[in-house]
Parts: sequence; C-alpha cells; structure tokens
Amino acid sequence: MARRRNILFVMYDQLRFDYLGCTGHPTLKTPNFDRVAAMGVRFDRCYVQSPVCGASRMSFYTGRYVQSHGAHWNNFPLKVGEMTLGDHLRDIGMECWLVGKTHMKADDRGLERLGIARDSIIGARVEECGFDIHVRDDGLWAEGPGGPYDARRSPYNEYLRSRGYDRANPWHDHANAAINDVAEIASGWFMENAGRPANIRDEDSETPWLTDRAMEFIVDRRGSGTPWLCHLSYIKPHWPYIVPAPYNILYGPGDIVPAVRDACERDDPHPVYEAFMESGVARAFTRDEVREAAIPAYMGLIAQCDAELGRLLDFLEGEGVMNDTMIVLTSDHGDYLGDHWLGEKDLFHEPSVRAPLIIYDPSPDADATRGTVCDELVESIDLTATFIDFAGGEVPGHIVEGRSLMQFLHNVEPASWRDFAISEYDYSATPIASRLGVAPAEARLFMVTDKRWKFMHAEGGFRPMLFDMVKDPGELHDLGSDPGHAHVIASMYERLGRWGRRNSQRTTRSDAEILAYRADAGGKGVILGAWSAADVDPREVEKYVGKAERIHLSEVEERMVASGEDNITDRPHSETGEQ
Repeated sequence: MARRRNILFVMYDQLRFDYLGCTGHPTLKTPNFDRVAAMGVRFDRCYVQSPVCGASRMSFYTGRYVQSHGAHWNNFPLKVGEMTLGDHLRDIGMECWLVGKTHMKADDRGLERLGIARDSIIGARVEECGFDIHVRDDGLWAEGPGGPYDARRSPYNEYLRSRGYDRANPWHDHANAAINDVAEIASGWFMENAGRPANIRDEDSETPWLTDRAMEFIVDRRGSGTPWLCHLSYIKPHWPYIVPAPYNILYGPGDIVPAVRDACERDDPHPVYEAFMESGVARAFTRDEVREAAIPAYMGLIAQCDAELGRLLDFLEGEGVMNDTMIVLTSDHGDYLGDHWLGEKDLFHEPSVRAPLIIYDPSPDADATRGTVCDELVESIDLTATFIDFAGGEVPGHIVEGRSLMQFLHNVEPASWRDFAISEYDYSATPIASRLGVAPAEARLFMVTDKRWKFMHAEGGFRPMLFDMVKDPGELHDLGSDPGHAHVIASMYERLGRWGRRNSQRTTRSDAEILAYRADAGGKGVILGAWSAADVDPREVEKYVGKAERIHLSEVEERMVASGEDNITDRPHSETGEQ
C-alpha cells in the first residue's frame, strides 16, 4: 500500500531571490535554507506572475496568469468560481490547509449573487481562496486616520494579548516597534528605528508564532489518515523593517551589498520607470542612511526565518514525516532595497520579479537531483501543477496554466519546455497612475523574459523597455528605444501576442472531453446538408424513415390535400373557416 505523502508549501513575503546563502549572498548566512537546497533542487530562474502581493499569490493559488484569474492587485477579489489549488487537491483526496497569510479578498458580490452563505463550507472555502483555515493572519494591522488597513480580526493580536502584551494593537506597539531612549514607541514604520530591537520576546514575534501554529497543525493531523497540503505562509521579511533581539544586531552596514544602480538609469528614463523612481519609498532608498538602517534589519528578519525553518525541519524529522513530505520554499516577490533607484517591488527588474524556489521531494525518484540547480525558466503557476502531479492527479491543462516541475525533480528531460516567461502588473490603483495621467484600462505592464532578453510593454502609448541580461546582467542600460534592437523588440511582441492569444477561458471543457465529443458527435439526430436519406448513414436516419401514420384531418383539409392545395396561408385556422 502506498505511503501517504504530504506537502509543506512555505511562502515568505517579500524575500529576495539573492538574499540566501545558497543563492550567493556574500554575508547573509542561511544554513537551513541551504540545508533544504542540499536535499532537493533549487530553481534559479523562477518568475512570479506579478510583482505585487495579492496578484502574485492568486496566481500561486490558482495556477493561472493574472489576466486569467482577474485579481490584478491587492484587495482585488478573486472571483467566485475560479478553481483553486484546494479544489484540485480535494478532488484527488488531499486536504488543503492554510497557516498564515493569503492576501485574499473575497468576492462578496459574487457570493451574494449566487446565494452562497459565507458560513457554509463552500462559502468559507470560496472566501479563503480554497483553503481550509487552521489560522489566517495577513499580518498588516496598520491603523491611520482613515481607519485600519485590515478590518478583520487578528489572531496574532489576540495571541499577543493572551501573552501579556496588553495594548489595543500589540502587532504595532510591540512586534513592529521598539522603545526609544526616552521610553516612547519607536515605530517600525520609521526606518530610523530599524536597528533597534522590536519590543517583543523573540518567541512571541510573528515568525515563531506561525512556526508554532504549523507544528500544531501537523500534530493535529497525526491520525487523520488523509494526505494534506499545509500552506505555511509567513508574514516576514516584509516590512516594517524591524526585528527582535538578537537578530537586530547580527548584521550591520558592512554586510550590505552595494546597490545595483547607475546614473545612466536617470538619463531620459522610460516614463513609467521615472514615475516609480519619484515615489516616496524610492526616494527614501536612494539615501545611504536608509539602506544602512533597513537592510541589516531585513537581513535579520531573514535570519530569524532561517532559524525557524531549522526548528520546523527538526520537528518534521522528530515526527517521522520528513520522508513523506514534499517541502517547497518560495516567496511572492522580492524587494528592490535601493537597486535601480527604487524601493519596494512593482517593476520587473530581477530583485522584484524573480523569486527563490527550492523543492525537496522525498521520493527515491528524486535522489539523482539532490543538491542540484535547475536553470530552466520557471513560473510561480508551475507549483499548482506540481502539487497536483505529486499528489497523483492529472493536471487539468485547460484550467491550470502552469506545468509540473516533477520531471526536473526526477531528472527526466522534458519533451519541450517554455522559452519565455511572463509577468504582469496592473498599477491602476496606485498614485503612479495618477501621476502619469493614465486611465485604469491603460495602467498595465507586461514582462516577457527569456534567458538573455527582458522586455517590458506598457499600455498607454509608452515605448517598450529592453535589457540584454547577458551583456548587462545588472539591467542598467535600457535598449527599448535603440533602433539597432528593433528586431529583438519585434520578436518579444510576437511572443507577447502569442501568449495573449492562448486559450485561457475555456475552463469547463478539457481537450480530452472535446476530442471525445468529436469522436462521438454522430448519432444524435441532427442532420445538416442532406438532400435525401440516401445521403446519410442508415443508422443516422432510422428514426426518420418508415411507414407513416396518417392523422385525422378535417373535411376542409381532406379536400385541400386531395386537390393539392398545400399553401398554409390558405388553410382555415378553425372549423369556422376563419383565415
């Protein structure tokens, strides 16, 4: 009898692909990320489908491009009826649970229109992006004069109050703030406080709290007998850039990698790029003092994530489930940290759109690839397909647009693989769109990248951007207006057009069902173009030939038939003879 196989799907928020020891960071130590990389395969060219939290996550959770699922930005609802990872896995006997963040916004209007009760099992799963909830906390409990950013209950704040952090919003006042020299709150929103230790015990901070919840979940499922996927979705190292002791002092300005940027990027830049460079967070990260405070704190948050990953791995080994559990480590997007004169994420430079991806497959079939690096172009939507494949299901290619990575894990050469990757960004809800004066329908960006060229198309009449990532790996020299590269731009537009013409919305009939319909299309009694029964297979017309049975006709109709008068307009409407 086959052993039960589980999936631990771990996502970190805003973790850069190159801020791990195993991906080459020169000073940041991540022994536990490196430990998983040595056990599995590290995919070096993984691109997210959008460099913003909500849209990216909805692609992870549906296996579909942003243009397909429609949840283009943070708090844009995922429409009712969109198939999710949980739907696919439950169909093949695997549970699908959440511990942490999704950034999911429910389609309230859709639920109401269809009469789906939110407190029903179906309603709860639709509202929670297809997951059953062990604990959900999106981890952004900011408050301002316009009210809270997130108005739902915070399980983490409730936990902190149970631990003695007796404030109205301990997420802010303790987990994401320090105490200054005059005993006042030193908020993590202000990056001058990044080097101070958060006013919370390490074990009570967000990352250990979620690790505890994940271990609690695994213990709860011990005797279930049903395989599970647990999506452990951490809140960090996402800003605010502040971390509890001892992680706040692990790194300093001497550990910071120099910013990848050049003055030439400011010389006649692309208008959209220029608008992003003028944002407040971008201007902040051009300042050395900001980078010297925020980046060591960011590195400390990653070090804490690594330590908690080690605790979790040891727990899995102690529970005896390591050999039955696929482990996936990834992120929803990166963080510019001052590269390219930018902060945050949003655009398509590598620090923003490229994500870490490490997969450990416990099966013996993966032994040959342990500790290797895969250089193929991977998209975040490939994980849904991989999980379905790992769980023993058949990937529904008419719904899931990603492709399974199992062949790379098992050292099998694919018959074909993609030669370019896509990412999208809808910035219509941002101040950048207002600054540029573009309508919502035009505030959209598309990236096409292969192993050499990266191309960006902007709606709204703007020129494209283009980078030669072999000659210019730092993406510093935009060739989008260079006539000498018109042929490259044309080829990228052809790829974008080919991608845009994909069949993405025929989700209710698979190719296999259509082919079966073709093969069985006859015999249903629909006959088109036949002059007589002799033109048709006798089996098709057997219902339409044979001895007729005359119906009773009125006296008038009998006379009309006998005389050959068959014009319907000449027939009486009733026995009174009315015309």
